[in-house]
This record gives sequence, structure tokens and C-alpha cells, in this order.
Amino acid sequence: MSVTRNTAGNPFRALAERWLNRRAPRARAIVLNHRRLFILPTRAGLGFLLMIALLWLLATNYENNLVFALTFLLASVFVVLPVHTFANLVDLHLQLLSTRPAFVGDFAEADINVRREGRRKRERIQLGWPPEGGRYVDLYDQAGTNVCITAPVVARGRVQAPRLRIESRFPLGLFCCWSWLDLDVEFLVYPRPVSAGPLPVGVAQSEGESGEVHRGHDDLNTLKPYQPGDSLRHLAWKQYAAGRDLYSKEYESRTDGRLWLDWELLNGRDVETRLSNLCHWALQAERQQLAYGLRLPGTRIAPALGPKHQQQVLQALALFPKWGS
Repeated sequence: MSVTRNTAGNPFRALAERWLNRRAPRARAIVLNHRRLFILPTRAGLGFLLMIALLWLLATNYENNLVFALTFLLASVFVVLPVHTFANLVDLHLQLLSTRPAFVGDFAEADINVRREGRRKRERIQLGWPPEGGRYVDLYDQAGTNVCITAPVVARGRVQAPRLRIESRFPLGLFCCWSWLDLDVEFLVYPRPVSAGPLPVGVAQSEGESGEVHRGHDDLNTLKPYQPGDSLRHLAWKQYAAGRDLYSKEYESRTDGRLWLDWELLNGRDVETRLSNLCHWALQAERQQLAYGLRLPGTRIAPALGPKHQQQVLQALALFPKWGS
């Protein structure tokens, strides 16, 4: 099950979603009442009703008073049960407390507070996103409790969760009372970490005065007296033609000694693969306690360390436009 809202191509689901939006609008705190709750017999309840009908036929055909008594007893139980099942959910308060980020392919978590009104005990209340089983909540002595609900996520970015299902089949499982709740649950989903090799320490080009200078072939640094073995391509022919001694040109290249997780280091890969590789590098650098920065098109985060810096980097990767290149 993926946490997404998708009603495209299904007119019946879209119609039901619009009806639910009017009847049970989105809110971070919800009180269950008769407008939000629905109740129907379960398969066991229908089988129980069929058994009552068969007992009635049997009592009528054989004029057996004991069977009549049993039939009326079971029928009265069947009539009373939906009241108790409905009462197990009505007036419950649910409130979204917080959500925690997750990586693509993992389970995202949402903390929800469930609280009852009055002294009536609530039992066997199931809360979750189908088809996952969800969590069971019992409110006996305490008035409320916090529940952690999980759901798998398959796409990065800010993912809006579908409606949450809350249901109760207490006490005998013959009736199911349920509701679909929109608690405005939104998850921040990071890219899936995928290894891209060792950390690119000192690979990125330097900016400003930072960085280390090495001999190379980028910028002309100085002239030095010619030594046998120097490359003929580096000879200063103009100075030699002007009557000066023979000199060789010495070049330097400047690289950044800090760790930069640079978008351009992963050329040739698609957007999602680049983001996954950068995500893996960020986690690896944090584990090794190496200060790291991030460079994306339109985004630059200076090198640092710590949970806040890591969250800033991962959030930038998660929210990178999906149409980017």
C-alpha cells in the first residue's frame, strides 16, 4: 500500500471522495459523531441473521416453544448489538500530533492522539491505512493514549496520506462501525539511499579563497627557469623570442579540500538516481563525521555537521523538482 491520493480514472471513487469531503472534511482534530460514522452487519452478522430465520422456520413448523424462545432471545441480541458497537466509537476525539520523515521504500510514521469523553470504556478500536492491519486501541482506565500509525511510502517529496480508517466490531463482531478520517497527514519522504562509490573528498572545484593548490594544467601560476625534461608545450617562447632566457610555464589547479556533494559530479545519471546517490553520500559523511555541503541547481548548502544540517540537506533532496534535470 502506498500513501497517495489517486482517484483519477475511477469515477465512483472520485464521487465517494467528494461526498466524504462534504460529510467529513479535512481537519487535524476530529470528533466522531453520527455524521461521520457508518455501521453494517459483518459476514458473521449476516450468518447470525440467517440462523435466526432458520430457527424461526423450525419453531413455526414444529410449534416448539423452546425454539421460539431461543429465536426471540437471539433476535433481541441482534437488535441491541449495533447500539453497543456504535457507542464504542461515538464521541471519540482524534488529533494528529506529528509525523516523522522516511526514506522511499520505508515506513512513514504518524503520531495520533485518541481520547474518549465520559466514563464509558472503549475496547478493540482499530486504526490504520488499509490494507495494512493497523493498530488496536483500548481505553480502559486512561482517558486517552497516543498511537503510532505506519504506512509504506513509494515516492519522495511531500506526500499527502489518504483517509485513515477507524473501525470497531466490539463486542461480538456481528456489526462493524467505521469511519474514514482525513487528519491532514503529510509525510516528508527522502530519496532512497543508493551507493555511488566513495565520498568525493576534494573533487569539487573551489570557490573563493578556500581550497588547496596543486600543480596541474588549469591556471598559469609563474615562470621558472627551464630545466631539462620540462615539457616543450610549457616553454615560454614569447619571452625567449624577446631575448630573455628560456623559461618554462608552471600551472596550478585549485581544488576544494572540503567535502561537497555536487550535482555535477553525477553527470550522465537520471534525476532520481542522482538524488539517491547524494542522499547516500550525505548519510555516509554524517556517520564518518566529515563536514559536508550540498550543491544542487538553484540550491547551495554550506558544509557543516549535525542533525539539523543533515535534515536540511535531506529535505533539499526530497523537495527537488521531479521535472528537474
